[in-house]
Amino acid sequence: MDHISLYGLNRCSTCVKARKWLEEQGVNVSFTDYRDEPLPAESLARWSRELGGWKKLVNRASMTWRNLPEQRKTPASDDEWLQLIAEYPTLVRRPLAIWPDRSVTVGFSEKKYQEKLAH
Repeated sequence: MDHISLYGLNRCSTCVKARKWLEEQGVNVSFTDYRDEPLPAESLARWSRELGGWKKLVNRASMTWRNLPEQRKTPASDDEWLQLIAEYPTLVRRPLAIWPDRSVTVGFSEKKYQEKLAH
């Protein structure tokens, strides 16, 4: 199995579970805390397109999202989404995984990860 890149927060319990599960499967995993190393804008825009839009990439159930002023919750362009994420990196769903085939997923479930590893 090739290398998988995970992005998230060091203290996120879901990120910890995903990393542990992948390591138990013998997968080579690198992890980046995107508070320490912000995600590149061009990558975020590409991943958003691959996932089917910003609403798939951004966790709109998070406390960060709920605490945003209402006028910030309706970005009208990629640039506005990118500015919002630059200001509030914890809005990105986690973990964000980049698989050997360069596909991207967000969130963690053993079933979903098992399916990705089978390909």
